[in-house]
Formats: sequence, structure tokens, C-alpha cells
Amino acid sequence: MDNQNYKDSIKISFISIIINIILSVFKFIAGVIGNSSAMVSDSIHSLSDVISTVSVIIGINVSNKESDESHPFGHERFESISALFLGFLLVLTAIFIGYEGFSKIIIGLNGNIVTPSLIALVAAIISIVSKEIMYHVTKKVALKSNSEALMADAWHHRSDALSSVGSLIGISLARIGFPIFDPIFSLIICLIILKVGIYIIKEAILKLVDKSCDKILENKFINTILEIEGVMSLDLIRTRIFGSKIYVEVEIGADKNQTLENSHKIATEVHDTLENNFNNIKHCMVHVNPK
Repeated sequence: MDNQNYKDSIKISFISIIINIILSVFKFIAGVIGNSSAMVSDSIHSLSDVISTVSVIIGINVSNKESDESHPFGHERFESISALFLGFLLVLTAIFIGYEGFSKIIIGLNGNIVTPSLIALVAAIISIVSKEIMYHVTKKVALKSNSEALMADAWHHRSDALSSVGSLIGISLARIGFPIFDPIFSLIICLIILKVGIYIIKEAILKLVDKSCDKILENKFINTILEIEGVMSLDLIRTRIFGSKIYVEVEIGADKNQTLENSHKIATEVHDTLENNFNNIKHCMVHVNPK
């Protein structure tokens, strides 16, 4: 990650923390005053966003450290670890919200549920608008900087927006005479957050176990290599994702009658072309087979 992308990533993370703290406090107060269990659950989700964004900042800072003697291949995987932590945090949040929602439903079946007031409805609308904006802004920075942890944080914003939509629907139904729907939508919020958390965990684990690139990107590598003058064939290509970066190993075929120096020039051209045209490639290793 270059210096400007690093600064943008840290900046948007700090903005996220400030907005989430404000939203969490506002939604909790609105949920308590407005008698809405869905909004209280929503506020807990926003609070978990603060913790997750702190982990993102730590992950980005550590992953951008230069290679050292203990980590000769760099520190990019620390960003995947940060994303993994974020995913588990979402799952725990979902379990807590699900438990609270289920408890409220049991109470509601006994006729002891209170109808939410207007302030809870207003809080849900404010949350939807602000979190959807944060999702798009954070996603834009994540794509630009190729940050896995920041992209996970963007989805955390989106899950918060979706949970607020659930709160809005539940509160609205409760206010028109169906109070049981407020805690029911707490359970729906739980399932939304759980799905996002599992997805983030799955993606982080795949990047920690040297998963290969997707075929579309790999085919772009192949086409680029075969267009280079002197490359007679591509005998092997192997890729592995290392955090937010990619390592590539290729074996190319070249004319066996040419000098070693010329073969080396072709290999260097393959190496430089891939690394210069694909910013997410951290290192490309090229082996030449005589043909």
C-alpha cells in the first residue's frame, strides 16, 4: 500500500470510529427511551463497529511494515488476521443480539411487550442513511488501497445499515399494532450479521492458507506473459494470495539456441511486466525451460 492510500485508509478508519461512537450512543438512548429492543440491538452492533475499526487500524499499520529478518516475505497477512478477528466479533455480536431478541419474544408471547415510540423510528432512519454512506466511502478507499481489512469494515457498515432497515420495519409494524415484530426483527438482524461475519471469516481464512487467485485474474496474467516477445510457451503458473498481495511463480519456454543472457532478459521482461502492470503482485519468480 503506497503512502497516500495508507493515509486515506487510516483517515477513513478514524472517521468511522467517531461516527460509530455517536451513532451507538444515540441509538442506545433512542432504544431505551423509545422502548425498542431492535434499536438497542442495533446500537450494540454499532458499538462493535468501533472495536472492529480499531482492529482494522492495527492490521493496516502492521501489514504495511517493511520486511525484516523475522518476516522476510512481509507482514501482509496481519491484515487477514485483523479481518478474521472482525468476522468473529460480528458472529459474537449476532449471537448476543439473537439471544436478546429471543428473550423478548418469549416475554411478548406472555403479553408483556411495550410498543416502541417515534424516537426509535427516527434513530433507525438516521442510522440507515449514515451507515450506507460510510459503506460506500469505506468501500471506495478499500478498493483503491486493496485493503482486505478495510473492505471487511465496509461490509460491517453495510450490515449495520441492513440491521437498521430491519429495526425500521420492526418498529413500524410494532407502532401500528404488532409489537411482537420489534423483537422478531432483532432475530432477523442477528441472521444478517451472522451471515456477514461467516463470509468475512471464510475469506480471511482462504487468504491465510495460500489460496490461489481466481481464474479471471490468473488468465490476465497468462495473456500478459504470452504477449511478451521471446516467450514460446507458458509451461506452469502458480499463484498464492498473501494477505492483500499475490505471489506468482511461472515457467516459460524459450529458444534453447539463444544465449543465457538473452534467456535472462526474457525472464526479466516477464518479471517486470507482471509486477508493473498488476499492483497487487508483490513478487514474481520466473524459470526458463529450453525449447
